[in-house]
Amino acid sequence: MLQRLSISNYALISSLSVEFDNGFSVITGETGAGKSILLGALGFVLGNRADSNVLFDEEKKCVVEASFVLNNDRLKSFFEENDIDFEEECIIRRELNPQKKSRSFVNDTPVTLQVLKELGSHLVDIHSQHDSLLLCDSDFQLSLLDDAAKNQELLSEYKKAYKEYSSAKNELEKLRQKSVNNIDENDYLKFQLDELVKSELQENEYEELAQRIEILENQEEISRLLNESTMILENSETSVLDGVNTLLYNVDKLKKYISELDSMSERLNSVKIELKDICSDLNNLQDDSMDISSLEALQERFDMIQRLMMKHHLNDYSQLLQLREEIRRKVDEFSNIDEIVADKEKEVKAMEKALYQKAKELNKRRLSAKTVFEKDVTDVIRQLAMPHGVFEIKCEDIGELASNGTDAVTFMFSANKGYAPENMAKAASGGELSRLMLAIKSIAAKNNYIPTLIFDEIDTGVSGEVASKLGDIMKVMGETLQLVSITHLPQVASKAKNHFFVYKDVVDEKTRSNIRTLTREERIMEIAKMLSNAEVTAEALKAAEVLIS
Repeated sequence: MLQRLSISNYALISSLSVEFDNGFSVITGETGAGKSILLGALGFVLGNRADSNVLFDEEKKCVVEASFVLNNDRLKSFFEENDIDFEEECIIRRELNPQKKSRSFVNDTPVTLQVLKELGSHLVDIHSQHDSLLLCDSDFQLSLLDDAAKNQELLSEYKKAYKEYSSAKNELEKLRQKSVNNIDENDYLKFQLDELVKSELQENEYEELAQRIEILENQEEISRLLNESTMILENSETSVLDGVNTLLYNVDKLKKYISELDSMSERLNSVKIELKDICSDLNNLQDDSMDISSLEALQERFDMIQRLMMKHHLNDYSQLLQLREEIRRKVDEFSNIDEIVADKEKEVKAMEKALYQKAKELNKRRLSAKTVFEKDVTDVIRQLAMPHGVFEIKCEDIGELASNGTDAVTFMFSANKGYAPENMAKAASGGELSRLMLAIKSIAAKNNYIPTLIFDEIDTGVSGEVASKLGDIMKVMGETLQLVSITHLPQVASKAKNHFFVYKDVVDEKTRSNIRTLTREERIMEIAKMLSNAEVTAEALKAAEVLIS
């Protein structure tokens, strides 16, 4: 349920905050006072696109915040999936800065516009004046029937399976195309693979070759440095090891006179051992020096690998190894293409069979709900100055799987006795469509789980007794959900539990829109104005009081 809406710097609104209650509420006000702006701000915070000139003050940012009370745990999984804290009071905020960049938050957690729109679709259903045309849309009609059939969970499972099925069908088609058209490509892949296999590439070989070539190209320098180093350590007249031995002998002699030299003796022994190890390693390196004659063979091998890398436009040796395995996989796949196609065909067939089972169950539920839905809507429309109105739902099997099953749904309508119902898009006039939409929404409200429904002048084009009946229907709807209706009809406004008034005033020579909750006395005056052409008469006041009572 929508609890509070706060708007700052949006269109004609400088700043306002309005508290909403449960049940049926109306919003009234003169044309142009800002009722649609209020709905625009609510749509904005729920993820709708903002107009470029939406800022009241171009120098400041716009902030719209809506607070909702979540009375059940239905949305907990949505909050968990999007890593948002779930709280009974859910606060949604959207900001638009002067540079026209927006940010969105749910319970102070930044979210994408897509997440915001999805959450908003679960919280509020805003029906604008032009949405009655949706009633002629087959997908919208099917969704209403699915709500009546309580198909949400089964339909979600079906859609997920259908998406996987469509993906598998696409893969199968690609495999079939490959089987027919890719013979030449496979021959070229085999040639490439043969070339890479014959080259006998080894892991880390490229780096090792580069290192070995560098050693051989600098063999003379390396040998000189190794020889010089070992001479310094042990072979010269003043070798380091001889010097350390002499130093160690002297320290051992001195120990009996100077006790502090005990630790020095140990340290010198460690140095001696370390130097001997170093000397041994250097000698081994001299023994392991490579044969310079192998340099040419190594260079040829290195050049061959470089040519392969250049040929395939690669900068890294590991990419060349990966390419070899990728080509090998493609060649193996093509070699077994008939078997792979057969396996994929079995997989698609099994998925198709399971989908048809789910589609059959969807159809069964839709047909079961159809009769009750038809009767309930017909009962309502007959209260709205269409005493002979008939509403029917045509549910046909299209013979193939689609994203919502195998059914095509068409709403059928007849307003006149003796005439068979036909497609609503052809049979209903504009005024009838509005009443039909209200009738259908009043029944659908019992079937879906959107807690707040907002009508933007759904009662346009009706008056008198029909308007009163509309108000009665909305009042009943308000018993099961939060319903807010923008209206110009006093008959509708009088049936509301709460009455909000939108008005304009001028502050600092700038027009602003605002809203306030009317007291009972103010409601009587407002409804009397709606009943009067110009001046509010005593009769109008009395009629307004009677309507509210």
